[in-house]
Amino acid sequence: MRHTMLSLSAVAAMAAFAAQTAIAAPGDTTRVVPTSTQQLQLSFADVVKKTAPAVVNIYSKRKVRNPLLDDPFFGRFFGERMGRDRTTSALGSGVIVRADGIVVTNHHVVDDADEIVVALADRREFEAKVLLADERTDIAVLRINTGGKPLPTLAFHDSDDAEVGDIVLAIGNPFGVGQTVTSGIISALARTQAGISDFGFFIQTDAAINPGNSGGALVTVNGQLIGINSAIYSRSGGSIGIGFAIPANMVKTVVTTAIGGAKSIARPWLGFTGQTVTADIAGSIGLDRPVGLLVSEVSPGSPAAQAGIKSGDVVTKVDDFEVNDPQSLNFRVATKGVGNSVNVTYLRDGAPRTAAVRLIKAPETTPRDISEIDGKNPLQGVKVANLSPAFAEELQIDATSGVMITEMDRRSFAARLGFRPGDIIVSVNGRKITTVESLKSALSGKASAWAVTVNRNGQTLKLSIQL
Repeated sequence: MRHTMLSLSAVAAMAAFAAQTAIAAPGDTTRVVPTSTQQLQLSFADVVKKTAPAVVNIYSKRKVRNPLLDDPFFGRFFGERMGRDRTTSALGSGVIVRADGIVVTNHHVVDDADEIVVALADRREFEAKVLLADERTDIAVLRINTGGKPLPTLAFHDSDDAEVGDIVLAIGNPFGVGQTVTSGIISALARTQAGISDFGFFIQTDAAINPGNSGGALVTVNGQLIGINSAIYSRSGGSIGIGFAIPANMVKTVVTTAIGGAKSIARPWLGFTGQTVTADIAGSIGLDRPVGLLVSEVSPGSPAAQAGIKSGDVVTKVDDFEVNDPQSLNFRVATKGVGNSVNVTYLRDGAPRTAAVRLIKAPETTPRDISEIDGKNPLQGVKVANLSPAFAEELQIDATSGVMITEMDRRSFAARLGFRPGDIIVSVNGRKITTVESLKSALSGKASAWAVTVNRNGQTLKLSIQL
């Protein structure tokens, strides 16, 4: 289970808060340090009173089936001694973002839950319904029915306005002890290498948070929601001051989608793949420093292709925001939304260019044709399918064309030969494979020796097989 943790000394927090409230003149955004003892004695109490009522506790229950109960052999000999289905519970936090009962939390807090209860700060409890749960962003949107009574809410803050060093408060229910408030600063922005999801683009903070805080609020000193606490970096499971929150702009996008009635996020598709520019890559293409995303492949007819972007270009910005890896690119286009356009800045031969790129939903350019391979051949029994941008989006992979192994028995002959789900079949006995039909044709002939080339996570592997 993932949780965010944050920590900062109260004195330092109050000092920075005083700098913004007691020292700065109206309209002055300069950050300065406190100059008196009185300025160090300011309190966050007013901010907490404003925000805490909108932060809730979430309890979820899930029934776990005992697989032995379905086995007639064990049922005959052990009967009731095998036990019954058991129920597991999860504890988390959430944030009310609309007065009519819309609550945001983490996907992993309510994943596969059979029952979800939302407990308000005033101790009222309501059963909740999941409107949308998105694993890739780790956001779930719930609805509770209060009988028409309005609820306290937190307004979204523009998370792109955040700066490293800004003070934040974390509010949640750690270890089930009750609502708890901690303070800290924004330690870093645009963290994309946290290893949490391909849409990971996190606010890093050091305010102390523990298990049970997942889905809770990260708020600014003016009482607005800047992020949803989601994960921690920890060797022991406890706080070491490195936590991650999902930016409010992404949360707002998911909430808007859920309220609109959609059951899933329609993620924008640009139509190109790329890799982070490393120091070695920068030197090889004539850049003075590593920057941007090197375009490796552009799908024909895609929005990127129509905008003139080509393989070998280096994408550096989307709408004036820097992008240096696939995760930051995904975040920028996801928060913009399908149906809109973005201005993409890129380098070609060292010269900057800008193109307006339409954001569309990934298309199903080729029917999937999911099939099981039969006959005497190395792939007997495996299931394969045609890839397309839409299918690749579902599978969360970069490849958008070709034939991929989608499923196979780990005890099968193909598995013993070394094939794996996710392998893309490139060629069979020298014949290029582009569709499921071409694969079936290549495997239909009688042969005692087979040469199969696959692409596995970007690496080309050649298998020689004697039958």
